[in-house]
Amino acid sequence: MPARLFMSSGDMNADRRFDYARDLQVQGDLVAAEDLFVQATDLAPGFATAWFTLGEVREQLGDLKGAIIAFGHARDTDAGDRNGAGLRLMRLGAAQLATMPPTYVTALFDQYAPKFETALVETLGYRGPAVLFKAVLATCAASDRAMQFKRAIDLGCGTGLAGAAFAGQTGEIIGIDLSPRMIERARNGGFYAELEVAELVDGLSRRADASADLVLAADVLIYLHDLAPVLAEVARVLAPGGLLAFTAESHDGLGVILGAGLRYAYSADYVRQSISAAGLTLSQLDHISTRNEGHVPVPGMVAVAIKS
Repeated sequence: MPARLFMSSGDMNADRRFDYARDLQVQGDLVAAEDLFVQATDLAPGFATAWFTLGEVREQLGDLKGAIIAFGHARDTDAGDRNGAGLRLMRLGAAQLATMPPTYVTALFDQYAPKFETALVETLGYRGPAVLFKAVLATCAASDRAMQFKRAIDLGCGTGLAGAAFAGQTGEIIGIDLSPRMIERARNGGFYAELEVAELVDGLSRRADASADLVLAADVLIYLHDLAPVLAEVARVLAPGGLLAFTAESHDGLGVILGAGLRYAYSADYVRQSISAAGLTLSQLDHISTRNEGHVPVPGMVAVAIKS
């Protein structure tokens, strides 16, 4: 995914130095690039994009202290932190895990929307919706339940891949996503009865109690550092006997970590405890990868929980 949103400094000389520095960075001349990025920030101290890219270069050079300083300036000079400098600070141990800024997530996926399906499915071998479908099917079979649902809510619906996978088993699907451009593309698919641009918890909070019998979350919880708020809302909107099915990235340690790809990964115990705390009953938890990076499967999991 694109990780850098260019925001002009308003100073032509600073912008020009940034362009020269980016060329040098791409060519691998990081020392010269660093010098030009410093010049750009000297000319325009509020140049968030230059600070952010300077942080990247310093991290590549092994100057972690300098990278932390640069990412700190990048975060502080862009109120929305649209490049995610705060996440880089978390990765470097200079900040505690926290919620990803909605402006960052929106900017990320708005940029990604035009090539989302091609990049995700063809390049990264994404298989999240198929994994979800198989898991829900297994849970229904184990409880001798028909694989049919009156109303589903697709959290982080993106362009509609999960909606397409479950359309034949669902009377209507409601899609919620933070990215307007993703919602536009989901609308073109025709799988959704309703689509809403909203943060997940906010979108769920506007849904009536016991109004859905299936909630899907295909690789969207990886942008949340704390599952409790969203699981509490899911438990409220699910009808008795309703299912929650989600995929996530995993790790072998404890709790929650921010991975190298700037996505949160959960331990299996954390997922179990979070589902139980929300008043849901875990039906299935399997370790399975839903995407590749560098031709290597990313560790992941699929979970299905039931509202008793």
